[in-house]
Amino acid sequence: MSFSFITLILLTIWINMAQLQQGGPDEKEKTTALKDLLSRIDLDELMKKDEPPLEFPDTLEGFEYAFNEKGQLRHIKTGEPFVFNYREDLHRWNQKRYEALGEIITKYVYELLEKECHLKKVTLPVDATESEPKSFIFMSEDALTNPDKLMVLIHGSGVVRAGQWARRLIINEDLDSGTQIPYIKRAIEEGYGVIVLNPNENYIEVEKTKAQVQLSSDSSDEPAEKRERKDKIQKETKKRRDFYEKYRNPQKEKETVQLYIRDNGSPEEHAVYVWDHFIAESAAENVYFVAHSYGGLAFVELEVTSKQEVKKELCHRDKMVSVRVSFCSPLSPQEVHAWEEEYNI
Repeated sequence: MSFSFITLILLTIWINMAQLQQGGPDEKEKTTALKDLLSRIDLDELMKKDEPPLEFPDTLEGFEYAFNEKGQLRHIKTGEPFVFNYREDLHRWNQKRYEALGEIITKYVYELLEKECHLKKVTLPVDATESEPKSFIFMSEDALTNPDKLMVLIHGSGVVRAGQWARRLIINEDLDSGTQIPYIKRAIEEGYGVIVLNPNENYIEVEKTKAQVQLSSDSSDEPAEKRERKDKIQKETKKRRDFYEKYRNPQKEKETVQLYIRDNGSPEEHAVYVWDHFIAESAAENVYFVAHSYGGLAFVELEVTSKQEVKKELCHRDKMVSVRVSFCSPLSPQEVHAWEEEYNI
């Protein structure tokens, strides 16, 4: 069943409804019945019936794309930019193909952070067991020992991961536009230590089984108040990210359960964790934050929920540590000014 045919069916029903609404009681009953019919139609399911299998390559070469010397994504054979509408009238399939490519690019950027920027991958939590869910950040070798200056990069919400500003820009423009790599290289050249946060990597998805559901709902030894606050943050985070995560893994059709990463179950928790275990322990006199979009709000949440701890850590080894924050939307100038006044920035 093609998209055009589905549209024709729905259009016919809507026209009939409009005609019936002009009639008497009998016609109104028929209108109600038609509305009930429409409410039962699952457009996604209709679109799936004649949809090709959701099987996509797992490499750039498999997609027949590669990044050229300018960092632009181009088709290997034609040299053309990425084409979203690969198949006509199959928007859902095209979207899932796009997201499959996006997942490959995420791994590609991780490789660039290690190979080109010479950053090391650090597992979180720092005391994670072999079996528990884990996340990670990237750091330069001197991130904790550089006595002068440290730069911390925090991206926004959505499908982006460590090292990215915007996946769309990486695919449609180039790596310099969509990744943090130019910032990182320039920072290292000018003698900064660097820490790259990964605030959207909050859980892993596994196939849903009774045992895994039980594992994900087990109570911890944490105080009830702290557990309640974390649960609230995780619920709010899940609600906010449902739209972005809908196509997170396009080849996944099985029912899954989300196993949250300990102490990193939301962007806000992640920011606090990295502050406590890395930034606060660094030797740098000057700490610079570059926060894009929701990354700025995650940092503000750190300041709000841990105000006394943050103030305390700003006094490091009996000398004041200078903190500079570069905020981007959605923070208002008033919010930035209030934060700067609080810390005399």
